[in-house]
Amino acid sequence: MHEDDIHLILSRLILAGRLPGRTKLGEHRLADIFGVSRERIRKVLHRLGHERLIEVVKNRGAFTIAPDLNEIHVIFEARRILESGIAAHLAETLTAAEIDQLREHVESEAEALRIGDRDTWLRLSAEFHHRLAALTGNPIIQRQARELVSRTTMLVAFYENSHGSQCGCDEHRAIYRALSAGERGRAVKAMSSHLALVETRLRPLACVDAGPTLESLIEEYRAEVLGTPA
Repeated sequence: MHEDDIHLILSRLILAGRLPGRTKLGEHRLADIFGVSRERIRKVLHRLGHERLIEVVKNRGAFTIAPDLNEIHVIFEARRILESGIAAHLAETLTAAEIDQLREHVESEAEALRIGDRDTWLRLSAEFHHRLAALTGNPIIQRQARELVSRTTMLVAFYENSHGSQCGCDEHRAIYRALSAGERGRAVKAMSSHLALVETRLRPLACVDAGPTLESLIEEYRAEVLGTPA
């Protein structure tokens, strides 16, 4: 299996919040699951660590990050500053084709919610913000947005109940409508309001019993990503 496929499977699994915080991602275990060498797994883990999706600890290994509610305000403040600026810029620069792409994306989010696929909704919700950053054409903005959005996606997966998903989808639609209308002030307000509301919806969820094993989760996500069973 290609390293990019392994990276995609693990990143989707992590961002969906399917693994408890501080889960050890052992090289031997992952190499056996994916049928590849430890060296290839090590490269993928270091890539995930560089992207701040996992924590790589010297002489101890790689672990999933335990989202910290104490970080919420700082992270969302940074997002509001960055993404309000993105919204202001895009309201004045989006082309008709780019507006159509955003509309299709928002519709895909709504469809994922309609069929009850929260994992897909979480991924599409994050991609909505990645897409907006990409439309600026500025690689520094894209890099900063990707790191911040990834961190908050994990917070949402761990700390927002499913009722918040519909709210988030509606808020994305409001951002899209403001951008498509070219209304700069309205777009900034919609983005700032959306991020503030997401922050207020994050609360510790009730503990649940131990879930599926790492092996079964990887099998599930491998089938989803590649269309083939593990």
